[in-house]
Amino acid sequence: MNTDVLDEIQRRVLWLATRIVDAANHDRDTGDGVKVGGHQASSASLVTAMTALWFQHLDAEDRVAVKPHASPVFHAIQYLLGNLDRSYLPKLRARGGLQSYPSRTKDPDEVDFSTGSVGLGAAAPLFAAVTRRYVDAHFGARPHSRFIALIGDAELDEGNIWEAVADPATTGLGNVMWLVDFNRQSLDRVVPGIRINQWRGQFEAAGWHVVEVKYGRRLAEAYARPGGAALRDWIDRMPNEQYQSLFGLAGPVLRKQFLDGAPDEVTAFVADVPDDELGPLVTDLGGHDAQALLDAYAQCDAVTDRPSVVFAYTVKGWGLPIAGNPRNHSALLSTEQVAALRTAHGLTAETEWDRLDPASPAGIWAAERREALSRAPRERALGVTVPESTRVRANKPVSTQEVFGRVLVDLARDPQVAPYLVTTAPDVATSTNLAGFINKTSVFAPTEQRSWTEDRMLRWTESPAGQHIELGISEMNLFLLLGQLGLSWDLSGQPLLPVGTVYDPFVLRGLDAFLYGTYSGSRFVVAGTPSGITLAPEGGAHQSTITASVGLELPGVTFLEPAYAGSLDWLLCDALGQIAGGAAPAVTAAPAEDGAYYFRLSTRPIDQAPFEAARARLGDAVLRRQVVAGAYRLVDAHQAYPDLADAPVVQLAASGAVLPEVLAAAAELAEEGVAAHVVDVTSLDRLYRAWQRTLRQGVRTATVPSVPGALRSAFADRVPVVTVQDAASHAMAWLGSAVGAPAVPLGVDEFGQSGTVRELYELHDLLPGSIVNAALAALALR
Repeated sequence: MNTDVLDEIQRRVLWLATRIVDAANHDRDTGDGVKVGGHQASSASLVTAMTALWFQHLDAEDRVAVKPHASPVFHAIQYLLGNLDRSYLPKLRARGGLQSYPSRTKDPDEVDFSTGSVGLGAAAPLFAAVTRRYVDAHFGARPHSRFIALIGDAELDEGNIWEAVADPATTGLGNVMWLVDFNRQSLDRVVPGIRINQWRGQFEAAGWHVVEVKYGRRLAEAYARPGGAALRDWIDRMPNEQYQSLFGLAGPVLRKQFLDGAPDEVTAFVADVPDDELGPLVTDLGGHDAQALLDAYAQCDAVTDRPSVVFAYTVKGWGLPIAGNPRNHSALLSTEQVAALRTAHGLTAETEWDRLDPASPAGIWAAERREALSRAPRERALGVTVPESTRVRANKPVSTQEVFGRVLVDLARDPQVAPYLVTTAPDVATSTNLAGFINKTSVFAPTEQRSWTEDRMLRWTESPAGQHIELGISEMNLFLLLGQLGLSWDLSGQPLLPVGTVYDPFVLRGLDAFLYGTYSGSRFVVAGTPSGITLAPEGGAHQSTITASVGLELPGVTFLEPAYAGSLDWLLCDALGQIAGGAAPAVTAAPAEDGAYYFRLSTRPIDQAPFEAARARLGDAVLRRQVVAGAYRLVDAHQAYPDLADAPVVQLAASGAVLPEVLAAAAELAEEGVAAHVVDVTSLDRLYRAWQRTLRQGVRTATVPSVPGALRSAFADRVPVVTVQDAASHAMAWLGSAVGAPAVPLGVDEFGQSGTVRELYELHDLLPGSIVNAALAALALR
């Protein structure tokens, strides 16, 4: 490839990326006075690297995560390739237009990895490569893909980067390349000191191959001349702050700044370099030399036994009048500066949005690259039918955590479903009841591993045939991997049924990655277990209280907290069926769910007889429909206590492990002459969404909202409610509004501590006596 053609293309990419941001800020009246923003300088620093990738290096099967602030460059490239309509270019950060940062689900052009929260987009391709390695081992090798991340150097301050790099599951991935945009600037400042040696050491310690692209051709040629070694040593040792101060300077001022503290040999070496050439020489960095970058990419391809990272030395604001300015992160070029740049690029107001001339060498090459990078559509649905339930039965008290493990084991016996199940956990597989599944399917490893111990309870054998991926203790890595497993249909051409487990309090530790996966459109199941103060002896540090609220409020997530084995069986099978695409919609009259499923479980064994009584009363079909919809009446007071036909009525609504206390409270209330319905809320999330749909329909059509069927079948209208949950009390407090009655919410609104279940339930008003008093209070509020 002629580098002159690449240079012409990158000049047009630079212009378009700059103008895209400019148009968003200066051509569009938002009417609200809020700055639209954008990152012209941060985009410019990656123009050469991205042009070299898309217009030379990449193949159709390669997948790339683009640095968030370089989204204008990505869209400019897609436009030049013919993959984006011209009408979108002035619509950066506009509704229905180009998103501020690359988005798989919201951008009009094809984005491989959503980016935006620093560090997460960088790590996503690494876990996509883990997924590809698993898919290749189980379903045959796919066409070769390289998984590439373009990363801002400030992103290396993010802890999740190093958690991902250090995890044993990410070792040996020779199809991974990270490119670090090493422009030495963060949002607020020039990064102090010289960080490259520290970062190089950290990557190499984790087994990565490291390449530095530090110098452009002019500097490389200067170093090769007599005395050039001294110049190289001086530039290498120069602190970031001093080097960065050279940008924007020229002539004698630049010379003085550059030579401040330099050895005499350096002063002598540059003495013959004219003032107008010294600046371009000493700021000639490799990250803006297309051939140097292509050579580095080729070096990475040649290393096939480990991931690679390229440190590309760049200038933030390259090619712009704000290049290297310490405050240029969110700076915008003025209208006058944009006009001057347009002229410098040989464009006019009439031609500024044009693609490359299709008859020119650059235009012809762009058309060839579009053809080379085109992909066939991928099928997301797995197409297998997950059964409505398994053969798991519980004739004695059992916990939901135990049942979760048993259901997975039974599904692993189903020849249709079993091949696609894959589990993962951050070193908590056995303590979250995945041992049975592991015994059945074994642990995944790229190569057969010898087992040195024998354990009759747990057969921990590792091989390419295994279906459990064990991670180190990193909840962030768990959710990053689940996110990529849930996108395997697109990124690896093979849909999977991913299931993860994690201690429920530490869902919050991985929350950013959880959000990232669901924002990207990933579909998976995760079980947070054990949960709540019901994990009594463990103390406050291991007792989750706000995770129910988090699950309820996360977009793209269906939150579920069943109490009984039968309901968990139905709900888990339904969730996997939705992911597989072979099940009917979970809830009639509700839109199909398109996201992840979060089960909040417990290790507390509870009696299954109440659920079986409800099954006998309602029948399997009706009960399953109500369980999946989000709630069912576990105890109907009018049927359970016919003598109380004319008594005051209250409703006790609860989720999960507290149901035994709620049932005991209902019995006590009956003795006091109060009829208490008991509602088992299996999915607070589905109930809330059903209620919100009817409210919004009423708001938008100026009509009286109806009560959704999921609420109507389980709750009596305008009957006082007590809500009970081993979680923050506000999570269920809205139920009173939904049924049009007073509500008294009970829950855990303080940090937990060690104790017995009874002691902690007493402390937080979850014992039957407190629930009875709450019911009487609710009746008094009528």
